[in-house]
Amino acid sequence: MTDVPTPSPQSPPTRCFALLPCAGTGSRAGTAGPKQYEPLLGVPLVLHTLAAFQTVSRIERVLVVVSPADRFLNLDDPQVTLARCGGASRAESVFNGLGALIQAGARTGDWVLVHDAARCLVTPEQIDGLIDACLGDPVGGLLALKLPDTLKAEADGRVAATVDRSDKWLAQTPQMFRIGMLHAALAARAETAFDGITDEASALEMAGHAPRLVPGSAQNFKVTYPEDFALAEAILKARA
Repeated sequence: MTDVPTPSPQSPPTRCFALLPCAGTGSRAGTAGPKQYEPLLGVPLVLHTLAAFQTVSRIERVLVVVSPADRFLNLDDPQVTLARCGGASRAESVFNGLGALIQAGARTGDWVLVHDAARCLVTPEQIDGLIDACLGDPVGGLLALKLPDTLKAEADGRVAATVDRSDKWLAQTPQMFRIGMLHAALAARAETAFDGITDEASALEMAGHAPRLVPGSAQNFKVTYPEDFALAEAILKARA
């Protein structure tokens, strides 16, 4: 059974924070530098991501976690904080960022929405929809997309089986959980270098919780490969 914080009449309201791990190098993207800083429509990719969260009034503060030596970003917004505590992996960056949020005054019962910096096509409506779905949930949840294509299992470069896709989902972000619950789940895997943690939901699963799946959008993809930049730019142009 999951324990849900029950506020007393004197308790301050629960807040929502956002955390953007932004310390990766994006080795598969084929760019000269970190992919999150590549320009899209003349603006660094991560700033498109950040703009969606800055529009959502229920987000108390956005923490952008960058590498200690990263000096690319210079943000002039009191609601956005740069934390130079990025780690060797995404999970380590998120874990360090959660610690920074707690040190800055976030409470363990507050919510955090962790979002890939390279998912620059997320919309304020999707963020608000996730908050609406998770605020009353004992665990929290994540945006995800029902698997649309036939799924194959492989052996030695050939099809070994066709896998039932009826219960398969593609995990997206944001992923929204209580700060304390997520921090504890990651802390339990810190000594093994966060082995097996591929996203925040997987950390909660390892801790015995079952995150809620909230339908997302196919446009909320993570820019990963060289061809993804042109697709993301085309979608941004169409929206404009």
